[in-house]
Amino acid sequence: MLEAKTALEKGDIGPLLKWVGKEQEEELKTAFRKTLVVRVQSPQAKELADLYFFETLVRLHRAAEGAPYTGLKPAGQTEPPVAAADKAIETGNAEELAKEMGRAAENGVKELFYRLMEVRKHKDESVEAGRKYVAAYVAFVHYVEGLHNVIHSGQEPAQSSGHGEGHTH
Repeated sequence: MLEAKTALEKGDIGPLLKWVGKEQEEELKTAFRKTLVVRVQSPQAKELADLYFFETLVRLHRAAEGAPYTGLKPAGQTEPPVAAADKAIETGNAEELAKEMGRAAENGVKELFYRLMEVRKHKDESVEAGRKYVAAYVAFVHYVEGLHNVIHSGQEPAQSSGHGEGHTH
């Protein structure tokens, strides 16, 4: 949000346009102009107008990503993976992030595998035991398949239109 606040203070939307797609650009410019007009009327108007603009910016950014808009998050409540990615960007170093992601993937594979192997021992004892096995099997295979597809597709895990760095949501 710092970039958006700075843009409003300077009256320059240019630095924010990278956060939205071409299809959303005009709507963002319109919201920016309206915000600039209203925010000078009073401190309360400024607060409300700025909130309107921040919500519009994030909503349009999410739309450009193909993701739903779920509202603004309070300051400091960034989701852990986004915070970790932002930290890597800030420090210019992705080593720790890559290690953590690798460990998390490894732990996920092992946890699901061990759960599968445990229920596999009893899969033929009853229909219910068989269903637990199938559920564990499906969870394990889908997890591995999902990781494989992300790793080997050459594409981003969550498809986006590749706008800018970091997230404001």
